[in-house]
Order: sequence, then C-alpha cells, then structure tokens
Amino acid sequence: MIVKPQETINWRMSDAPVAYPDAVALMERRVMAIAGGEAGPLVWLLEHPALYTSGTSAKAEDLLAPARFPVFATGRGGQFTYHGPGQRVAYVMMDIRQRGNDVRRFVFDLEEWLIRTLAHFNVRGERRVGRVGIWVERKGGREDKIAALGIRVRRGISFHGVSFNVEPDLEHFSGIVPCGISEHGVTSLADLGITATMHDADLALRAAFESVFGATVEEVG
Repeated sequence: MIVKPQETINWRMSDAPVAYPDAVALMERRVMAIAGGEAGPLVWLLEHPALYTSGTSAKAEDLLAPARFPVFATGRGGQFTYHGPGQRVAYVMMDIRQRGNDVRRFVFDLEEWLIRTLAHFNVRGERRVGRVGIWVERKGGREDKIAALGIRVRRGISFHGVSFNVEPDLEHFSGIVPCGISEHGVTSLADLGITATMHDADLALRAAFESVFGATVEEVG
C-alpha cells in the first residue's frame, strides 16, 4: 500500500529550456528548504538543452562522443544519460521520511508513475530486473527504454528524478552508452508511432503522479 503524506505536493512547469546548472542549484536550495521545514515537496517539469549527465556509477568509456554536447557530472545514481528537447524531465523533491523512509519503495513508486503515464497512451511500460528505467517490447523480441530514472537522497529528501521520451532526437543518444546498457535501444512515444504533444505528456504525467503519490497544487516560480 502506498503511504501518502498529508502535505500537498507542489507542481511546477517551466516552458523555456532550463540550463542544467541552474536546475541543480534550484534543487539544492529546495532540498535544504524542505529539510528545514521552510518549503513543501516539489515536482518540477522541464526540458534541458541537449546535454549528457554522468551518475555516480558512470564509466568513462561509456561516453562515446565527449565533445558533442556539454557533459555534467552529477550526484544522482546511475550512469550516463541524455537530456534534450522533446524529452520531459521531472525532478522530484520529496521527504521520503514521510513515505515510510523506504528508498526502494520510493523508486518503485516512481517507476509506477511512469508505467501509468505510458498507459494513458496505450503503451505497456515494464520494469526489468537489473536494468534501471522503464522498457517497452518491440517486434522480434527487441526491448527499448522509454524512460530513465536516477535520484539522490540528502537528509531524507529526494532530488533529481525521471526523464520521459516524448519526441527527442533519438540519434543524440548515440553519443553515450545509455545507463551502461549497450545491448538494448532507446525509444519514444513518437518512435512508437504515437502523436503526442508535450502538453499531452504533461497531462498524463500529472494524472498518473496523483494516482500514485497524492494531490498536487500549482506552484508559480
């Protein structure tokens, strides 16, 4: 059973692309404010300019084109990933201590959020043991990743979060070994033949999030 906190979760959306360092700085400030009881939880939806990030388990050899896009080292879990236009990134800053202080369960719930989001588009998203993220089966037994996940926890507060491929340029993923997995590919709603705008994705993300985590309220900022 999902434990839902009493505090309403704030929901913010940025229309213009957000530089990665600016996003990290905001997350850092918000985490400290939540930990200090000065602010409530926040889910922040945005897009980044094209870039690569490396998690705490990243291997140098998995960065195949280091000069292609800016590369940012980050404290989240995981390996290399790509962010860019057409991909919705959702940063989740929540007090895990209010949800049973169970990080594994929190990650499971984030995965469930993505799976339910995909269900809005009649796409079956699935977990895979030993492979982070959400996967879809393709013809011929092929499996592609459509959503990635990587969080960090500080003082019981989560930050970083998930990314959902709506209509990014999938060729941009070729500059890395995404999440260290070379034997499987990457896909998106557009690649699956689904016509959906970012607004459509946002509506699905919010409805699915509330079904897993509880009510949200708009935060302007």
